[in-house]
Amino acid sequence: MLTNVMDMTIRLLKANAANFLTLINLGLGGFAIIACINGQLHLSLLFIFIAALADRFDGMTARKFHIESELGKQLDSMSDIISFGVAPALLLYQGILHMFGFPGIFFTIFYIACGAFRLARFNITDNNGYFTGLPITAAGCLLTLSYLTIPYLPSHSFILISFLLSVMMISTFTMKKV
Repeated sequence: MLTNVMDMTIRLLKANAANFLTLINLGLGGFAIIACINGQLHLSLLFIFIAALADRFDGMTARKFHIESELGKQLDSMSDIISFGVAPALLLYQGILHMFGFPGIFFTIFYIACGAFRLARFNITDNNGYFTGLPITAAGCLLTLSYLTIPYLPSHSFILISFLLSVMMISTFTMKKV
């Protein structure tokens, strides 16, 4: 009886390992947003990069254990819009874009909207080993990294960076999955 319970527990853990990592990604994105709201921008940056690691491992885990599912795909996208859409956009907004008033708000929201569009398109398209447009995880990490360059670049550069990453996410260029 104990062996059966242990076997069931192991199967349950295996079956949900990828979703658990996805939820860690989501939680870290939430922590990054709260850190931004509290003015702890460097802590937010750290949470976003740890979320990227969790995002990387959730897909690897799903493929390794052959537990890829539609639910997992949707959950991953929901998590990604938080961790690599909202959190990096808010980080850059709090870090510098707020100085521009309405244009700063516009480009912050534009980035999030493009990320949501990119994820929705990904979820309804057969990918065949290729990404269409820049993946939101890559865009979010690049936007987050750009925060570190605030002391070194002219302030208006960050509107351009946000705009370019936004357009790259919704563009139709293809990129081989790694």
